[in-house]
Amino acid sequence: MVFGWLGFAIQKGLAPQLVARLPSRLLTSLKIYHPKRHNLSILKDISGSIKPGRMTLLLGPPGSGKSTLLLALAGKLDTSLKKNGRITYNGHELNEFCVQRTSAYISQTDDHIAELTVRETLDFGARCEGEGFAGNLMRELTRLEKEKKIRPSPEIDAFMKAASIAGKRHSISTDYILKVLGLDVCSETIVGNDMLRGISGGQRKRVTTGEMVVGPRKTLFMDEISTGLDSSTTCQIVKCVKNFVHQMEATVLMALLQPAPEIFDLFDDLVLLSEGHMVYEGPREEVLNFFESLGFQKPSRKGTADFLQEVTSRKDQAQYWADASKPYEYMSVSKISEAYKNSIYGKSSESTLSVPFDKSKSHVSALRKRRYGVSKWKLFRACFSREFVLIKRQKFLYIFKTIQVAFVGFVTSTLFIRTRLHPTDMPDGTLYLGCLFFALVHMMFNGFTELPLMIVRLPVFYKQRDNNFYPAWAWSVSSWILRVPYSFVEACVWSGIVYYSVGFSPSVGRFFRYVFILFSMHQMALGLFRTLAAAARSMMIANTFGSAALLSVVLMGGFIMPKDMIRPWWIWGYWVSPLSYAQNAISVNEFTSTRWMKFHDLPTQKYWYWLGVGALLAYALLFNIIVTLTLTYLKRKRLFINVWMCFKQKKYKYANMNTILFSTAALKVAQVILPSTMERG
Repeated sequence: MVFGWLGFAIQKGLAPQLVARLPSRLLTSLKIYHPKRHNLSILKDISGSIKPGRMTLLLGPPGSGKSTLLLALAGKLDTSLKKNGRITYNGHELNEFCVQRTSAYISQTDDHIAELTVRETLDFGARCEGEGFAGNLMRELTRLEKEKKIRPSPEIDAFMKAASIAGKRHSISTDYILKVLGLDVCSETIVGNDMLRGISGGQRKRVTTGEMVVGPRKTLFMDEISTGLDSSTTCQIVKCVKNFVHQMEATVLMALLQPAPEIFDLFDDLVLLSEGHMVYEGPREEVLNFFESLGFQKPSRKGTADFLQEVTSRKDQAQYWADASKPYEYMSVSKISEAYKNSIYGKSSESTLSVPFDKSKSHVSALRKRRYGVSKWKLFRACFSREFVLIKRQKFLYIFKTIQVAFVGFVTSTLFIRTRLHPTDMPDGTLYLGCLFFALVHMMFNGFTELPLMIVRLPVFYKQRDNNFYPAWAWSVSSWILRVPYSFVEACVWSGIVYYSVGFSPSVGRFFRYVFILFSMHQMALGLFRTLAAAARSMMIANTFGSAALLSVVLMGGFIMPKDMIRPWWIWGYWVSPLSYAQNAISVNEFTSTRWMKFHDLPTQKYWYWLGVGALLAYALLFNIIVTLTLTYLKRKRLFINVWMCFKQKKYKYANMNTILFSTAALKVAQVILPSTMERG
């Protein structure tokens, strides 16, 4: 009746009134109400080239498309956006090489593991990325030395060979990058975060850059790296990046919102965007001449960057009109863009782009073809070593958790102390069963701490996964393996305090089987909460589902309500709950002793013990497989929300992008700089 009336009301034209009363999202999800959607063109007919060995500034007001341009160049644009055009690196399409290992997109946020030092962070990147700049040069220099019969200096030869070794714990390339970026003074300081004191914000920005360039990656797209920094710190960072660009023939496109004059003058080239149009692309020192040719002049009191962003604005443009021969008339962004294309600067860029780049001139090492820098075994070892270091750095947490287990075990042993229990009586058997159940629940709740620990690490994981540092299984498997000893420690500590003090069966074999059950339960709980963390990717959502999972597992576990009392339509929950298998296994281990009789509808067959343990270990394996699959295929939740919230607020569904873009990965070999051009699509 309700849905029939609703359909009738919509047919009669009462939909607006209903939408005002009912949530529009509900109606939209039911396909009853369809909101108006429009297309938004973010970038419009953009073409240009970014040259190696030069640092390019990407300038434009908010909403001009800077982030979209950088994401598109780095191959990280959301696949749901509609786009056309071509992006080539040295004439190669993005599908012809691994763009994630050739270039890097550096966002405004600095995601790092707080407990690692600066050197350890860069060393890990070097181990995953493999050989850096020296490895590429080493092969080329070796070839040239053989051709020209040159005998190199022993010191230089030893340095180059040491720097070209890939996958080692400590890399000479790391030392070189530390010096280039000015991080050698804080190399042994932890990175830190909001709650752990470490390096400064400016140094953390440099660590973000160094982590990406410590390997063979020499193309950077940096998005608003000055966020939260003062102009002095930003100037220092830009100087370090410029030093990196000029010394290593790198390619950098950096977006800044309002750079100070001294920062603006550090750049070689300039790309100016406004309302999705490219207003100017070329040498930085020529941009004022271009706007003067249009009749606009920068006042001496005004910074160049501020002038360039305001001269394209409708409300600010008039104050810069300087052509006294004709009255001022607003010049739209599209007209300025057209004037640029017809100017000598636009013609020069067009002539450069009209000549296709000869792919044969691209150095074999300029573009990375392999997905990962080293073998998967070395990547696993690198992740394993890092996780082991983190466990040592977080030893206070694990020591505190162990003390907590011991304390709760002591309270439990005094609450169920053996002098009050008489195992031959039925009521006391229920107390024993309650103590066994509490041990299982305690082990399960101890795994809950894995949920926030993993969510905190997810931003770093997604950044490194998307840049092809390592596959998802290398991290998930290594962290799982290193949790196994701690599960055994917790089980042993609890059992050593509780088992004999409560008065369970004194058999040594039953004691070790009791420890093994608790170990299996803890492993299952760790896998369960890691799965929730990896799937939710948000602390609030994960906590909500984590609490619901705990309640569901306990309720269906067969202790609060025995199996025979569960309604037939809910019996499936009993067989799905891991706690039911653990409860049966631990009960069989205790109550098959000769001093007990069958009660509480518990199984008496001894195979139930191994069936319960096997089910727990199978659940642990299943959950960790789900964690690996989730980490492999799910996207980073924060980026997904940010992109779609932007379009949702403006009621846009798709963004059309008509763009022809280019960036190049440059390599300096034997003093020869490879040229880079772009093919027009």
